[in-house]
Amino acid sequence: MIQPEHIAPCGMNCALCLAYQRPKNKCLGCRDETPKSAKSCESCIIKNCETIRNSPSHFCYECPDIPCNRLKKLDIRYRKKYAMSMIDNLNEIKKDGIDSFLASQTTKYTCPTCNGLICIHRGRCLICNP
Repeated sequence: MIQPEHIAPCGMNCALCLAYQRPKNKCLGCRDETPKSAKSCESCIIKNCETIRNSPSHFCYECPDIPCNRLKKLDIRYRKKYAMSMIDNLNEIKKDGIDSFLASQTTKYTCPTCNGLICIHRGRCLICNP
């Protein structure tokens, strides 16, 4: 099941990420604060944004500069390659709340065969269709 801690500040659902789902060298998600978190997370401009770190929700939708250049570029790449928008995710979280967003993500990305999660980067369930 997708949990609130799976949703990155940028709106990415880390539970759907290939790095999170892979069995070896598994990423623990963007909200993970352990010293051995993924290098990409440690150096992420969005995750390390002071405005986001100091906001009540810790999501980009609270930033007065939304979308920043980094979020725009990320959103464009994910729209084109994976048919998913971080900005749309953030707008949904802001409008309907995190619980509603988690429910819609669970419905949209649950594998109908095994109830695992579909990997956003591969477009398939890595449990029953590796």
